[in-house]
Order: sequence, then structure tokens, then C-alpha cells
Amino acid sequence: MKKRYALTSIGGVAITATPLALYSSLLIWAVLAAAGILFFELSPGSGLVGGLLGLLLHWAGELAHQLGHAFVARRVGYPMREIRFLFVLAGSRYPRDEPALPAEIHIRRALGGAPVNFLLALIGVIPVLLLRDSGGLAYLLAVFFCLENLLVFGFGALLPLGFTDGSTLLTWWPRRGQQ
Repeated sequence: MKKRYALTSIGGVAITATPLALYSSLLIWAVLAAAGILFFELSPGSGLVGGLLGLLLHWAGELAHQLGHAFVARRVGYPMREIRFLFVLAGSRYPRDEPALPAEIHIRRALGGAPVNFLLALIGVIPVLLLRDSGGLAYLLAVFFCLENLLVFGFGALLPLGFTDGSTLLTWWPRRGQQ
């Protein structure tokens, strides 16, 4: 079993992280800080603070996405056991001894995450509109939060990339109604 760190538990779902997730957090922080400094002319201090806040917003959006899956999984009677932060994203873990489930259950669980992020993106429009005239770090973070939730955790999760919810949907959608 690969090494992972126990972070906390929410609603009976363990939240863990692999060492690679911790290292990738440093990479995300560095990329966001550099982008702020190079492309948005932030001071080095503001870039570093902005990069760290952007990193926290990134992980908050990912956690919200996974908690959406966990909520739906519990509602359909086949709950998730773990959210594991892997690299720059996280994955849902279900019990190994879970029985064979109908396609409809897999589909409902797969559709649990993206709506949460669409809602967060919609809510995120409010600070974008309020801060657009002032610009600065707060505005950049609001735009980042809104766009990442919309494009990465919302629409991006629905793309069939082999490791996304879209791949789960592509696998199980044709099997609906079968035993």
C-alpha cells in the first residue's frame, strides 16, 4: 500500500493525502506565485501570499467536489470511505467489498461533484463583480476561484480523460437499465 497521511475525517469519510500531493502543493504555490509576479505585476511578497491563498482555494474547490460525491454516495446507500489527495487532484475511494452496483448508482455518484463546483463558481461571480474595479490580489483570487471551479472542477471533471467523472459516465451510461 502506498504511503498516505491521515488529515481529518468529515462525515465519516477519511481525508488523506499522498506525499506527491504535498509536493505538488509546493509546485502549485510556486506556479501561482510566479504567475502573479510575472503576468499580473504583483510584488514578490504579494505573489507569494497570493500563490499560497490560491493553493488553499484550489484544495478547497477539490475538497468541495469530492464532498459532493460523498454526499450523493451516502444518499444512494453506498457511501464513500475516503477522499485521497493524490497529485494536483483527489480521488474518491469506495469500500473494496462493495457489491456489484447498478449503472444508475455509479452515474449518480459520478454526478455528485460537478454541481457543487458550478454552484461555487456562480457564488464566486459575486466577489469578482464587486472587486473588478479595484483589481489587485483579492480580485485575481476571486477570478481564479470562479474560473477553476467552473472549468477544472466543473466542466473538466465531466471530460472523459480516463481518471475523471466523465470517464465513469462514459463507462456506465450505456449500461443503464441492465442487471
